[in-house]
Amino acid sequence: MATLGAVYDAEPAPRAVDDIVADPDQQDDAAHAAPPGRRRGPKARSKWLCGSVTDTAAQVVAAVFDQAEHRDPGHRRPWGVLVDGARHQIDLIKAEAQQRGVDVHIIVDLIHVLEYLWRAAWCLHEPGDASAENWVARHARALLGGGVQQTTAALEAAARFAGLRGAQRKGIDEAVNYLTSKAEHLRYDIALERGWPIATGIIEGACRHLVKDRLDITGARWGLSGAEAVLKLRAVRANGDFDTYWAWHQQQEFIRNHQTRYRDQVIPTA
Repeated sequence: MATLGAVYDAEPAPRAVDDIVADPDQQDDAAHAAPPGRRRGPKARSKWLCGSVTDTAAQVVAAVFDQAEHRDPGHRRPWGVLVDGARHQIDLIKAEAQQRGVDVHIIVDLIHVLEYLWRAAWCLHEPGDASAENWVARHARALLGGGVQQTTAALEAAARFAGLRGAQRKGIDEAVNYLTSKAEHLRYDIALERGWPIATGIIEGACRHLVKDRLDITGARWGLSGAEAVLKLRAVRANGDFDTYWAWHQQQEFIRNHQTRYRDQVIPTA
C-alpha cells in the first residue's frame, strides 16, 4: 500500500453553497432567474508530491509537514489539511501539528462525504430512482452550510418515517455515524467563506499519475525496493527536480565507485 502526500500553495477563493451544489428545488423552476456563473475554487500552484511504499504513514505525514514548514517557517499563513476521513491519518496529522506548534485546519474531502450520502439515499429510494440525486443535493447543501447536526437529524427522521429496520437502514446508520464522528472537520461553511479548498482532487490525481500509471500496469510485478525507487523517481520528476537530483546522483556514484577507492579520496592523475 502506497502512502502519498501533497503540498501546494493557493490564493483564497471564497465561494458560496450555490457555487458547489445547485439548488435542486430551483433548477426546474422556469420563473426562477438563471444563477450567475459559479465561482471557481482555489487554484493550486507550486505543487509538491511525495510517496512511499516502505515508509510509515507517520513518516510521510512528517515529510509533508517538512515541506510546508520550508514554505512557511514562521507559520504565518493558514494551513489547510485535506483528508479522506481515516481516523489514524487524522490522529497522525494532529500529533505532528502539535509537535511543531502549528495550527492546522483539517477538512474532510467533500467527495467522500457525498459517497456516504449516496449510500443513505439508496436506503430510501428504489435503484435507478432519479429523485435520489435531488435528495443527495439537498443534504449536501445543508452540510455545505454548516448543518451537520441538521443533516444527521434529518437522516434519522427519514429512516424512522420509512419504517426501516436493521440492514434496511445500514447506509443511513453509516452516514450518521460518519458525519457525527467527523463533525469538527466538516465546517465547509467556514472553508467556503475563507476561500479554502474542500476536496482532495490534487492527491487523487497523484494516485493516478504517480502510482497507477506506472506501478499498476498490466503484467507488472514489483518488489518493495524496486517499487519504492520508481515511486521516488516519479515524485522527483513530477516536482520538477529531476535534473538537480540526477546531478547529485552522478556525484554520489562518482564518490562511491571511484574516490572511496583511493587514499584521502584523491584520484591520482597522470
